Amino acid sequence: MTSRSVQELSMSGQEVPQNYIYKDSDGGSFDASLLLMEIPIVDMALLTSPSSSKQELEKLRSDLTSWGCFQAINHGIETELLDELRDVTRQFFALPEEKKQKYSREDGSLEGYGNDMILFENQTLDWIDRLYLTVSPDDQRQLKYWPETPETFREILHQYTKKIEVMTEVILKAMARSINLDENSFLDMHGEKATLFARFNFYPPCPRPDAILGLKPHADGSALTVLLQDKQVEGLQFLKDNQWYRVPIIPEALVVNIGDQIEIMSNGIFKSPTHRAVTNRESERISVVLFSTPNSDREIEPLDGLVDETRPRLYKKLKDYPSFFFQYYQRGERPIEAAKV
Repeated sequence: MTSRSVQELSMSGQEVPQNYIYKDSDGGSFDASLLLMEIPIVDMALLTSPSSSKQELEKLRSDLTSWGCFQAINHGIETELLDELRDVTRQFFALPEEKKQKYSREDGSLEGYGNDMILFENQTLDWIDRLYLTVSPDDQRQLKYWPETPETFREILHQYTKKIEVMTEVILKAMARSINLDENSFLDMHGEKATLFARFNFYPPCPRPDAILGLKPHADGSALTVLLQDKQVEGLQFLKDNQWYRVPIIPEALVVNIGDQIEIMSNGIFKSPTHRAVTNRESERISVVLFSTPNSDREIEPLDGLVDETRPRLYKKLKDYPSFFFQYYQRGERPIEAAKV
């Protein structure tokens, strides 16, 4: 963690350190003139309904081959739980700094409270404070990093995690059916007891939204990513055909996007989209992200049914993809390039 939280920098009124400033380019501030992304909406209830699943599966396949993402509705997670999760996120980041420091990330660890890890000289930093936790399997949780304040934080996160586990299984099965594979094809390679990581994001007001990003452009190293957006403040943008699109807020929806590991398993049929988070001069913003990823000892590769003479294998066999993800991320590069045949 850098010596000060981004929240402290934001509140200090001092000039922003140069290592947050994007040189020679627009940082990517919130721009209402940017096209509002007509992000596809997938009704999760229809994916499993015998009478309507075929049409919804076709929509899912189209969404994931073109955009790599969708807004999930009717996902089985109560609106009240989503609001409670947003509330405890705000309450945690509103704590005095010394209380949050109790959960600080240790050297060499991804978990805990902190901001951008500095891995390289001249690295441009993200305007974000975050809390990063392993949430599943249960026996891999490091509870010393799990806030005890607010009191309901741990229980709400536990409930949410269990709901997301069910949701990701439904999505992985539907994805396989959408391209005429056995429904367990992705699930078997991904592993039923996959690892889930939670990241709580806090983007303080930023004095230079024209030159500073909340999150630099990247694609995720996960298999699947599920994002709960702030209820009021926009900030997420996806890149398609060299054009950035704003992602609209649907308060009860969850934004789902493909990560690099599903792009590899699908032999490039499903696309892991590049996205970023922009900053805002007036308003703070929060989001909660869950990353579902195969256990580090599981090998992934393109599924056999997706490799043939007309579509050769595009990616190597590999495991523990996230282990080298962050080094590429901090350079602004895509690690999936290293996975290509």
